[in-house]
Amino acid sequence: MSQTLINANPTVYNLTKASRRETADEYDDNIEDPIDAQEVFDLIRSISDPEHPLTLEQLNVTQHQHIHVDDNRNSVQVEFTPTIPHCSMATLIGLCIRVRLLRSLPERFKVDIRVRQGTHQSETAVNKQLNDKERVAAALENGHLLEVVNQCLATANLRGHEVASH
Repeated sequence: MSQTLINANPTVYNLTKASRRETADEYDDNIEDPIDAQEVFDLIRSISDPEHPLTLEQLNVTQHQHIHVDDNRNSVQVEFTPTIPHCSMATLIGLCIRVRLLRSLPERFKVDIRVRQGTHQSETAVNKQLNDKERVAAALENGHLLEVVNQCLATANLRGHEVASH
């Protein structure tokens, strides 16, 4: 975590309740469940912000309505909103989202991560970095950066277990 906060006093939003309705088919291992936006949102909502002890959902960085999934075309698009237009953590946040989805979704999916249009002063550059396979691979070879990503994702995993155990 950084000593000098980029956004020292972020707005914190209320968490939404999961709205997935469980069906008998979901418990049948012989039926393949399609991936949908709710499932993707559930995977990324509890990722920790790299700067604050808050989740991306609590900071309104990720929202269900900004996730688009086409299971038939193996496509996932996630748009996120940085807390401030000059957020220097935007690339790191996008990288955390990408890593979570790469680790969680079937390999058949093409994942596209983007800053929502008009929400960041360097959105074109950030989007280019987040969707360039070579740049992502190089970033993940950086031990310190990978440690930060894993820390953001590990906290999300712990939160998920806390919710599940209550």
